[in-house]
Amino acid sequence: MAGLVPPGTTAIPAEASKTAHTKAEEKTDYMNLPCPIPFEELQREALMSLKPETFEGLRFDFTKGLNQKFSLSHSVFMGPTEIPSQSAETIKIPTAHYEFGANFIDPNWGQSWFSQLMLIGRVLTDGRVNARVKWDLTDNLSVKANAQLTNEPHMSHGMVNFDYKGKDYRSQFQMGNGALFGASYIQSVTPHLSLAGEVFWAGQHRKSGLGYAARYETDKMVAAGQVASTGMVALSYVQKVSEKVSLASDFMYNYMTRDVTASVGYDYILRQCRLRGKIDSNGCTTAYLEERLNMGLNFILSAEIDHSKKDYKFGFGLTVG
Repeated sequence: MAGLVPPGTTAIPAEASKTAHTKAEEKTDYMNLPCPIPFEELQREALMSLKPETFEGLRFDFTKGLNQKFSLSHSVFMGPTEIPSQSAETIKIPTAHYEFGANFIDPNWGQSWFSQLMLIGRVLTDGRVNARVKWDLTDNLSVKANAQLTNEPHMSHGMVNFDYKGKDYRSQFQMGNGALFGASYIQSVTPHLSLAGEVFWAGQHRKSGLGYAARYETDKMVAAGQVASTGMVALSYVQKVSEKVSLASDFMYNYMTRDVTASVGYDYILRQCRLRGKIDSNGCTTAYLEERLNMGLNFILSAEIDHSKKDYKFGFGLTVG
C-alpha cells in the first residue's frame, strides 16, 4: 500500500483527519449566535433550586378553567406573619386571608387582534389588588405591566416593562411610579457566553445605579455573575448532574455593608414529586417538596429552620387544578 502514495506526499491518519473535520464543524459562526435570556432571568436556574417559595401555615389553591382561555382561581392561607422588630427574636402574629383571581390567556399566535395576550388579576380580603399584563405586540416586541394597590399609604406601586428581542441580543426599558426608570441590554458574544449591563434612576430617592453581568451556559452547567454600583455582588453556579438532578451554589456579598452569604442546594425531580432544598452560611436550612397525588392534584410540604434566630417555619398545602 505504501507504493500507492505519490512521492513527496505524507499520508494523513484517519483519526487526525476526523478530528480536523470535527473542529471545522465546531467553528463558531458569530453571525448566527443564539438570543440570550432576559436580564432579570440571568440566575434563574440557581434561584429555582436555592429560593423555593417556602411558606408557614396552611395553603389551599384551587383553579377552575371555564374555557380554553379563561379560568378562575381561589386561594386560602392561614398562618403567622412576621412583623418588623428591633430585637433578635422574630415576632409573628396570626393571620388568614382569601384570594380570588381571574386569568385570561390567549395562545392563538397571530390569529386575532388580541393574540398573544395574558391578563392576571388578584383580589385579597386584606384590601390588596394585584394585576399583571403581558402582551406580545410582535414576535420581537412585548409589553409587561404589573401593579399593586393597597390600603397602606405610599405602598401602592406600578411598573411597565418594554422588552425587545433581537437576533442575538435583548434590550429592556422599565418605568414605574416614584420616577423610577431603568434600562438593560444583554448580548451573546459566543454560543455559550452572554454579557449584559443595566442602569437605573430612582427620582423619588435621588439615587442612580449601574450594573454589569455575565452568564456562561453549556448542556451540563450554568454560571452567572452580577455586580452593581449599589454594592451588590452575586455569583451562582449550577451543575446538571443528570436530567433529573441539579446541584447549585451561590455567593452574595455587599461591599458597602460587608454582608456575606453563601449557600448550596439541590433540585431533584422524581417520577411523582420534586424536592428542593438548601443550607446557607447562616445555618438556615430549607426544604420544599411538591408531590403529584393525581392528575391536577398536588401536595406541598415546606420547611425552613433557622437555629440562630430561633425561627422555625413549617407549612403544608394542596393545589387543585
